Parts: sequence; C-alpha cells; structure tokens
Amino acid sequence: MNETLRARGPDQEGIWCGGPAALAMRRLAIVDVAGGRQPVQNETGSVIALCNGELYNHLELRAWLQRRGHRLRSGSDAEVIPHLYEEEGAEFVERLNGMFALAVWDSQRQQLLLARDRMGQKPLYWARLGSGIVFGSEIKALLRHPELVTTLDPAGLLRYLAFEYVPAPWTIFRGVYKLRRGHVLRWHGGDAQIRPYVAAWPEHTGNEPTASDEELAEELWHRLTASVRRRLMSDVPLGAFLSGGIDSAAVIAAMAEVAPQTQLKTFTIGFTDPSYDESAWARTVANHFGTSHHERIFDIDELLRVLPAMAAYLDEPFGDASVLPTHLLSRFAREHVTVCLAGDGGDELLAGYPTFVAEQAARVARRAPAVLRRLCAQAAGLLPVSHANFSTDFVIKQFFRGLDNDTAVTHLWWLGSFRLVDRLKLLTPDLLAELDPALPEREIRHVARTLARGDDPTNQLLALYQDTYLAEDILTKADRASMATSLEVRAPFLDPELVLFLNRLPGRFKLRGRCTKWLLKLALRERLPHAVLQRKKKGFGIPVARWLCEQLRPLAEELLSTDRLRRQGLFNADYVQQLLKLHWARRANYRKQLWTLIMFQLWWEHYGERCGSTTGMDLTDRLGTTRAGCR
Repeated sequence: MNETLRARGPDQEGIWCGGPAALAMRRLAIVDVAGGRQPVQNETGSVIALCNGELYNHLELRAWLQRRGHRLRSGSDAEVIPHLYEEEGAEFVERLNGMFALAVWDSQRQQLLLARDRMGQKPLYWARLGSGIVFGSEIKALLRHPELVTTLDPAGLLRYLAFEYVPAPWTIFRGVYKLRRGHVLRWHGGDAQIRPYVAAWPEHTGNEPTASDEELAEELWHRLTASVRRRLMSDVPLGAFLSGGIDSAAVIAAMAEVAPQTQLKTFTIGFTDPSYDESAWARTVANHFGTSHHERIFDIDELLRVLPAMAAYLDEPFGDASVLPTHLLSRFAREHVTVCLAGDGGDELLAGYPTFVAEQAARVARRAPAVLRRLCAQAAGLLPVSHANFSTDFVIKQFFRGLDNDTAVTHLWWLGSFRLVDRLKLLTPDLLAELDPALPEREIRHVARTLARGDDPTNQLLALYQDTYLAEDILTKADRASMATSLEVRAPFLDPELVLFLNRLPGRFKLRGRCTKWLLKLALRERLPHAVLQRKKKGFGIPVARWLCEQLRPLAEELLSTDRLRRQGLFNADYVQQLLKLHWARRANYRKQLWTLIMFQLWWEHYGERCGSTTGMDLTDRLGTTRAGCR
C-alpha cells in the first residue's frame, strides 16, 4: 500500500506496526529534512501519528507544548501532533493552521483518529474491512489491501457526469469514501463516528463593518502577507506559480514584501493557441517584481503524452481539463523547486468567476415569463458555433442551460457537464433503473440549504462554491497534479484567519456591480500594474474543443466507439455518437461533455476493463469489479 504513494513522498519511508494497527508514510522532506521522519510518537510511544501536508503554526504549538513539559525530538511540524492529542484529545485539530490529512493511533484506548484540513487541500480516503478500517491519501493505496473488493458505484458515476468530479463523502468506488473537509473520523470498537470540527461557514454577525473600504482593503492585504509569510516555511527550494491572473499576481506581490529575493522564483507555462495563452501577462507581473522567471510553451503533443498516465494516477474520473496544464506546470516547476505557492481559493472567497456576475443577470431573467426565456434560449441556439476559449456563443448558451432552476442547480449545470435531461439520454435503461437520475440536483440543493446563512445572495453562493467546487475540483486538481511530480503546492488564500475575515464580510466587498474581487483589487491598486488589474479573467484551460476536432479526434473515436460503449453497457452509444458528430461538424460545442466521457473511459481502461468486464455479464459485474492490485 505504501509503495503506491511513492510519488507523494519520494524521500523517505516510515512504517509502524503494533497490535491491531499498522501505519505507513511516504515523505516528501521539506521541514527538518534530516530529522523529520514519520510516523511520530509521544514520549511513551503510546500515541503514534502521521501527517500528510504542512502545519504552518507548528512553532507556536511546539513552544506551548514545551512549556507544558513535553519533550520533542526533532524540528518536524508533524511531531507536535501526538503531544497535542495527549493534551486535548480529538479537539486538538481545531488549533491547527495548515493543509493536512492526519492519523492518530491511541494504543491505550485502541482508538484511531483521522482528520482533514478545513478547506480540503489534502485528501483522505477510507473504507470498512469487516470489523476494521483501511485509509490512505489515494484510493490506489486502499485497493492494494487484499481484503478490499469493490465495484463501480452507479451513483458515483451519476455524480461524476453531473459535477465532473465525485463530491465528498462519496467516490466512484462502492464502499470507499472521502473524509469531508473540516471533519474528524473516530474509529473505536468497529464503529466509525464522523463529525465536523469547524463550521463550514461562519455565522454572520449582522453588524456592518465600521472600517472604511480602504481600511478593510489594507486589512485584507495584511492578512494575505501574513499568510504568505507562514507559507514560506521550508528547508528546500521554494517558488510560486504565476498565471498572469489577479490571484497568483497578489501572491507574488505579497512574497515581494516578505520573502528573500532568492525565493522570488516564478513559473509559467503557455500554449501555442493564443486564446488560451496567458504567458505574456505572467511575464508582465514577473518583470514588475523582478522575479527569477521561468517560462515554457507546450503544444498538444506534450499534453497527449501525459494524458493516459495522469488519468490513471487520479484514481477517479476527473473532468476538469485544466488538470493537464496544472500537471505540466508542476512538472516544470519541480525541475527547480520542491514547494510552490499558488493563488487557489481567491475566486471562491472573493466571487472571482464570471458565474457570479451571471447570477445577477439570472436573478433578473428568472422574473421574465417562461415563454420569453424559452424564446431567448432558442435564439441563442442559433448563434454560430465557435470553439475558441469562452467564445460568446458558448457563454450565452451556457447561461440558458440552467436558468429555469433554483440557484444551486443553475450553477451545477453551468459548471458541470450533463444536465438531468442529458443524463436521461446518455445512460442505458438498465443503469437508469438502478438510480434516481435527479440525485445530483437533490444533493446540491441539500448542501445549499445546509450552508444557508442570512440573506446575502453572494455569500450564500460563495459558501456553496467553497464546499463543493473549491474543495472537490480546484483543490483536488492542485493536489493530484502536483503530487504526481513530488511538488508541494501551498495556497495562501486558504489560511483560516484570512478565510474567516473574508467570509464574514458582506458580499458587496467581493462582488460590486460587475466588478469581481472588488476588495482585493482595491488592495492591489498601488501594488500591481493597472492593465493586470483590469484584464478579463481567462482561466487556466486548454483548447479541448478544437483539439477534439483535430489531434484528439482519433482518441475520441477509439474510446467512444459504438462497439466499445455497447460492450461496456453504461452509455447510450447512439447518443454519444450524436454528440461527436455535431461537435466535429462544428454545429455545437460539446467539449465539456465529450471530455468528461473521455476521462471516464481512460479511468475505465485502468480500473474497469482490466478487472474482467466483458460482454454478457450481469449489471453488477458489468459495472467493473475492481480488486486489489488489479492495475
């Protein structure tokens, strides 16, 4: 099991076995390179712990523990964990500022504790094994356990088709679960108890800020620079991703204030397609701050070479195509550094996506008569099709996709791939008979109701994005794409103190009219070039739509062939062929749907067909029995 995680930790291996428990760790050495081995123990050896990630406040915690008489043997951040557990039990997790998935085995109580960081930056999977439990940072590690036998979960497939990822606590495998962000799992006596250790969204005080806009902007900047300073903790080379967007530029600006000049290394990749290339903007920011800038331009051949291996490494199908450029960027940066800071989280904290502006228009459009909305949607369907990045016709058609639903479902359909009506056409009758086709819509509505606080529509939407899209898409992508190259990525925007500050502010400080990230832009007004602040958001994508008609077409034809789909028994082959033909004829842009299917098929080749799926099996077998070691 441990060997499967070598990419996450190429430097050291640690294994501890005692009684009914066994813990193992692969380490990427960053803090106390020589002495920071894991697992770590308390003085008596009765408490054993592992931690994947970083604890940025470990020095303060270490000093507090030493004042209380604890003896720590190394400078490792992870070593504070068993001692904190001795002092405070499971509640110690609330004191941690970091990104982490951790495990604590209490040999005296015969109790296991698992915990995941507040925002979900580090993954943690688990499954029951009879009267026991197995857990790990990746599903592939669990699948190596000889007692774990699992199948494709049809509900997991349904969720994937809707979201483009499988949201926590579920996975694509039946009986294998993700521990949700900000949650603790306590395993004792064969029973698992799961509870949140931090509120998913803070209660709004109801009081308006007494400070001026400029004072709040400076407080935001102070908190961001403090977060960056904490994340410079490293005994190995460190740098930063630079996309040319506001968030990564803000991180570089903060680094320029608090970091030594030797740490101002920036990394950018670009593409030969100008509608997707942001390298010139990144260069502008790098020149402004005088960073040691590294840039590389990629083409489709490089992406195609890494696609099959990346799809297999992900363990679950993952439909966000930007995982590929993120992986290439990580691989490029790893040639020079071991740690990179990144701007992840800024959009979900400060309403940075175009969908937040679109929601304002949607609230107005929903008040129009239904017949008028239908006529507008039909007119949008007549627009000429372009396969360029965020083309006008694509944006307008996406806008009308979910307009007749409540806000939560609207944004699910804007961000995801297959709507309910599409899934009814895509899935085979046998599979639909096993499912509630509207399950993803019901679940996203439930999440939205659970998170609802007050009557601020922007903050309500931000709460939903943080709990779903940020945790399950953006941070999953960042972790898997980087750890596949043994690179650690840190996100200063996700510091708990900064998150709490921003989440408590009224929505108008994040979205003001059509201006997204309003308060951050105010804070950066004298710190970034004006052109960078005013530029339109582009996103970190690849030209999937065009490539599907050209270099990716042979792969699509192979993976989505009629014969293959009929043998597989999951998808309506005629419907998939219709999507392909319309896209190839440039009569529609089905890049999201087709990429979602291609990524599933690549996953299936690794975990499904190689595990005995053949024509003529009953439905359960046809869903792809996956045994340990079947890779």
